[in-house]
This record gives sequence, structure tokens and C-alpha cells, in this order.
Amino acid sequence: MRGKESLVICESCGRKVPRSKAVSIEKSISFSTDTKTANDVRFFERRKIYYCISCAKHRGIFEMKKRQAIARSKKMM
Repeated sequence: MRGKESLVICESCGRKVPRSKAVSIEKSISFSTDTKTANDVRFFERRKIYYCISCAKHRGIFEMKKRQAIARSKKMM
């Protein structure tokens, strides 16, 4: 099925981009029920966020991913 690639929406500008051209980042978000009592229940959700190429370049996401890859390679050595 050529040309039938699914589109994702850029988190920053709202542009529709093919999934293969989008830059994806995993982001964890925490939700808290009540912060004033000891019965605080927290929920952690991992979301995959997509950015178009221009927004990713403007926000410095490529440099962030490069630093993470270098840190991972140093950790393995």
C-alpha cells in the first residue's frame, strides 16, 4: 500500500505530517489526585509526541536526541 501512510499531527503547529517524516519523542506525564494529604495517588502516563521537521529543528529536539544517544553509548562502554 504505497502512499497510504498514516498522518500524525504536530504537537506544536498542528500540521499533518506522514508518520515516517515526523520526529517522535516519548514523554512521561504525571497526574496527581491530591497533593495535601498522605493519600496522594499518582498516575504516570507515557505518551508519544510527534513534531514536524521544522518545529523539531526550531525547538532543538535533534540536538537533544543526539545528546541522549551519546550518553547511551558512553554508558554501554
